[in-house]
Amino acid sequence: MLANLDNEVIFKKAFTDKLVFAEFVRDIIGIDFEVDKIETEKRFSPKLAHVDFRLDIFAESADHRVIVEIQRIEYDHNFDRFLHYFLMSIAELQRSSDIYITAKTVYTIIVLTAPYRVIDKMGNAVKNEVLISELNPKNLKGDIIQIFGHKLVFLNSYYKDGETPPEIRDWMNLISESIKNPENPNINLQKSGINRASKLIDVDNLTPDERELRKLAETAKVAKKLYEDDAEAKGEKIGIEKGKVIGKEEGEVIGIEKGKVLGIEEGKLEAKTQGIIKALQRNKLTIQEIAEDFEVSTDYVLKIKQENNL
Repeated sequence: MLANLDNEVIFKKAFTDKLVFAEFVRDIIGIDFEVDKIETEKRFSPKLAHVDFRLDIFAESADHRVIVEIQRIEYDHNFDRFLHYFLMSIAELQRSSDIYITAKTVYTIIVLTAPYRVIDKMGNAVKNEVLISELNPKNLKGDIIQIFGHKLVFLNSYYKDGETPPEIRDWMNLISESIKNPENPNINLQKSGINRASKLIDVDNLTPDERELRKLAETAKVAKKLYEDDAEAKGEKIGIEKGKVIGKEEGEVIGIEKGKVLGIEEGKLEAKTQGIIKALQRNKLTIQEIAEDFEVSTDYVLKIKQENNL
């Protein structure tokens, strides 16, 4: 039986293995990657432009010319931040470079382990298994000119696409089967990286510490889901009232729908605030850790702490 890869502990156990990491990068990005060192919870110090963020998994190639970052996410919050992380990682290269051109290329892979509601600029839901963003420019003929090379890739196994290449499909199946069909997974064990990963995350192969950490991560995920569900329920009520006001100008149906969107966002913020208050009351995490868990600034946590005399 496989442990689920939407669990932070299990995901890191699998993808910090050098064989798994190298084969995953080769199949997703299309490059041969000789792993030097793999780090977790990578931070840049000092902060870049006052932006503090952490990368789940960070590795440089043995020749130090390629950097690959992997981020795992299982909940619906601030999708745009991944672009900021990606750009900050590129900007970070300038700290040790005497000129603007650097020999290193940054690849960031975002593994989404939930359906994730992403909305495009036209208001449409984005449901793609693979999304690729590149910085290379195009000429007027539409030809891509290979200048920068940096690439940002989003993967979401919840939205299966018949056009997904088989080498990527194998990894998508590993992720989705570990979550939806862990007892009898249909995965390509002929591929050495997949085979290795499946053994690493086999429940029987987990250490007692890993089992405990896995349970703690699952408990936190359940609590976060309860907060979000409560936020949506509260948000709809707030939204309907706002919608009635908006509706006087634009029509009640349109107004209520707009109001619901606004209300749900307010509800989520309120639920997040309540979660931070409870975390502060438990007094088991540092201000920095709470800020990271709820993806807010430390100043915001300190503000809530002061306002509630905690």
